Amino acid sequence: MKHILSILFLLLAISFTYGQNSTITGMVYDQSTNEPLPGVNVVVKNTSNGTTTDFDGNFSLSNVGIGDVLVFSYISFKTTEIEIRNLNAITVYMQEDVSALDEVVVIGYGTQTKKEVTGAVAVVGSQTIEELNPTRIEQALQGQISGVNITSESGSPGSGSNIRIRGISTNGDNRPLILVDGNVIEDLSVLNPGDIESINVLKDATAGIYGVRAANGVVLITTKTGRKNSELKFSYDAYGGFQQTSRTIPVLNATEYAVLINEAFAANGQPNPYPNFAGLGTGTDWQDEVFQNAPIFNHNLTINGGSEKSTYSFGASLLTQDGIVGGNKANFKRYTTRVNFNTDLLENLKLTANLLYTGTERKTLSENAIGSVLFNALNNAPTFSVRDANGDYTLAEGLGNEVINPIAQVANTFNANKVDRLSGKFALNYKFLEDFTVETSLQFNYAEVQGRNFSPTVFYGSGKVFNNIGRNSLAVNKDLFRDYTFDAFLNYTKTLNGDHNFQVTLGTSVFRTTGLFSGTTTGFFENEVSFPEADIANTVDQRNGLVDSGLSGKFDERLLSYFARVQYDYKGKYLFSGVIRRDGSTKFGPENRFGYFPSGSVGWIASDENFLKENKTINFLKLRGSYGILGNDRIASNGFRGVLGGEAAYVLNGELVFGQAVGVLPNPAIQWEEQKTYDIGLDLRLFNDAIDITADYFNKTTDGLLLQPQVSGILGASAPGAQAPIVNGGTVVNKGIEFAIGYKYSPSEDFSLGVNYNVTLLENEVTEVNNEAGFLQGGGFGVGQDPPARMEAGKPIGYFFGLETDGVFQNQGEVDAHATQANAAPGDLRFVDQNGDNVIDSDDRVDIGNPIPDATMGLNLSITYKNFDFGTYAFASIGNEIVRNYERNQPLVNKSVYALNRWTGEGSTNTYPRVTTGATSNTLFSDFYVEDGSFVRLQNAQLGYTFSNDFMDRFGADKLRVYVSVNNIYTFTKYRGYDPSASSGAPIGAGIDQGFYPVPRTYLLGVNLKF
Repeated sequence: MKHILSILFLLLAISFTYGQNSTITGMVYDQSTNEPLPGVNVVVKNTSNGTTTDFDGNFSLSNVGIGDVLVFSYISFKTTEIEIRNLNAITVYMQEDVSALDEVVVIGYGTQTKKEVTGAVAVVGSQTIEELNPTRIEQALQGQISGVNITSESGSPGSGSNIRIRGISTNGDNRPLILVDGNVIEDLSVLNPGDIESINVLKDATAGIYGVRAANGVVLITTKTGRKNSELKFSYDAYGGFQQTSRTIPVLNATEYAVLINEAFAANGQPNPYPNFAGLGTGTDWQDEVFQNAPIFNHNLTINGGSEKSTYSFGASLLTQDGIVGGNKANFKRYTTRVNFNTDLLENLKLTANLLYTGTERKTLSENAIGSVLFNALNNAPTFSVRDANGDYTLAEGLGNEVINPIAQVANTFNANKVDRLSGKFALNYKFLEDFTVETSLQFNYAEVQGRNFSPTVFYGSGKVFNNIGRNSLAVNKDLFRDYTFDAFLNYTKTLNGDHNFQVTLGTSVFRTTGLFSGTTTGFFENEVSFPEADIANTVDQRNGLVDSGLSGKFDERLLSYFARVQYDYKGKYLFSGVIRRDGSTKFGPENRFGYFPSGSVGWIASDENFLKENKTINFLKLRGSYGILGNDRIASNGFRGVLGGEAAYVLNGELVFGQAVGVLPNPAIQWEEQKTYDIGLDLRLFNDAIDITADYFNKTTDGLLLQPQVSGILGASAPGAQAPIVNGGTVVNKGIEFAIGYKYSPSEDFSLGVNYNVTLLENEVTEVNNEAGFLQGGGFGVGQDPPARMEAGKPIGYFFGLETDGVFQNQGEVDAHATQANAAPGDLRFVDQNGDNVIDSDDRVDIGNPIPDATMGLNLSITYKNFDFGTYAFASIGNEIVRNYERNQPLVNKSVYALNRWTGEGSTNTYPRVTTGATSNTLFSDFYVEDGSFVRLQNAQLGYTFSNDFMDRFGADKLRVYVSVNNIYTFTKYRGYDPSASSGAPIGAGIDQGFYPVPRTYLLGVNLKF
């Protein structure tokens, strides 16, 4: 009986507890940012009992019982249900409910959802940038977006990168237009990647809204800002680590070197320079002396917040990076400060204000050229030590005029370059009459660029071109750059009958850039002085070439534009966009100053049709196409009028007097380079959006390329400083296929997997070069040889033009039977007589390589498991060639280990020629120096751990993540140089390696903290 009474009592107690209604409290957070969410609706399920969270995300709700279910709902967030198991305070994390199709894409003077976009537009978000930790923003694009190829000009700190969107379209400037919050930014080194919210790349006629500046594509960068009704939040991101060279080139050690040098001298009948080489050992490894581990540190602080009417964001960062060559002698520092502020002045009047200050300080060493530090490290003899018995740097005697001791070169290099840049934007947006919005904005940039270069007295060896045996000198310069852009546009948005959606944009844009080049002032010191105390005011015999020429150094260029765009959709599934833009540029003469640039695009969302609506496999299918005419005014100024940039000599009163004359001959008829581009694409999502596919075929033809033809000297083009006029006379076609596929899998909250792959197939062909020669040439190889690269009809732009080899002469009989080849002997390269005239000369040169890859690819993998995250990505470039030009042709310079496979007698080899100090044709530019530049690079791997919310609550933090990462992990390639990914970026002359500074491998330890 006692037991029965106890059970009844317990049941009554439980019933009473469940029946009690109490007050429940808690907080609601954004799961992705850990920021409180104000205004969240909190309702007891199936009742009208509810409340909303306050400014700090807190809520309190009465009449809630054990077992009740609370429903949390908020715009753009997934509805969350929580069952009440006790009356303790609860913490709720809500997830954003923004599908990929609803992602906002910036398209120029407006935005669209990804679903509505009818052009080839790609987006890289802040999460990708955070995972890659790039020192420059361009590095975050490589391998991430199909159709966009990034090459590094160098791996040195602060060096630039080349962005090419859908190929090389012109023999001139191929850079895309870059806008940061609507402001023109030419140099991305001024931006801190941690400030970036998103990067949108316009690859096709979608860029037509930007008219004359859009032919090479448009990159739109949006920086971070705050959120309304959110409390002050801090975010601190930092990483530190070290860099090392990713590769060394195997060269001969001292003993191997002596053997080959003796053999080369003997082949020419000369005595052996090293009769006793047994004790030389390995000698000096100059690359080991030059390369070093170099530190890198980055700090980034962001402060965000907002009130009911305003949002604000503040960012500050500091990056410091030493070089793997030269250490602090190649240091780069970047410090940035950013302020973004948005506020509702009135209910329908909004103000946007952005300011960005960037300061950079950079020290540089000679690189990517004959006589550079790495060039000297490869060619200096291993028999020389770094210092002699007296402690002085050794002299590289006997190695030609350019090869010197690279350690001495670093020690005697002193320079400092400083850039201060201020950018800003102020905009007003006013909404009226329900359907109209007008916006006006003013953007500006101001930059000061200062440089100091100190040349101490130094002697590197007999006849060296780098010797300075006179006086210490100092060269200084200070240049100013200013520009502003004024935009004003009106938007009209209207929906008719619920099915017809219109948006019309009318606007104007004014751009002006001015500046002053001061020229370089060089002065000499009468006494010994060191670099830190060197002051141009204390020098004598000062000279400035620009001042001496009488030129002002000023420039002033302007653009005036008008544009209109109509966007229409019917029931959200039949899409149309049309743009017309009229641009006027001061770079062209009065008769050709203005041009019209129309473009249009259409789209069809087939998945919204009845026959696909219920399809379980296809979740989304959009077909789209675009066509447009885009312009390019990135040419030298004043081509349409004569400028006194040349020299002239006249006899006046019986005396020879030197003066100025017209430099580049004027051509008032020059006009825009025009690009006709069309694109056909599809966007497809399958299996509950698990698979995402994008495919495009593109074709763009650039007409009216600006080039300088050969003209008669009677016109004055042969005078000192004079050049032929600029004319429109070239055509280039780029066509190809882009394909991207992504897969995501998330079976539970604890695990997710994402894989993304993209590939671009590209064919580049020049179809016209309208000058007397029929080609343009560029680049350099060796000393005193013709330029090795050409632009010629029927070939890709910048292809390599040289002799084709057919093995190595094995005996004198083969030499005698072959066409006449200067100084040929057994063991020399055998060149093909292409024209059959029985003489090997310059007329036998042919196409021997292409610096443009046939295909580029990117592969990205991301995995999360509970609190761990892992990401990695690889990049590939397939089908391009590189010219090996880092080997100096002098008898005593060092050689690569491949010279050990040289020809030593009949049948020994048919690929590598003999060594000799005698005259041969082996050093002529040929396919012997052209290598396959294809590569696959494991670019990045990062492993992170995010601490639990319970752990962070102890310290009042919202998020704490630590990670380790490695950049530039390994490169699979057959190329024997330092780095197959590096390029000068020149359209004619790219892919010629004179000892490219390799992109370093970087090991990092980092932290992401939010509080």
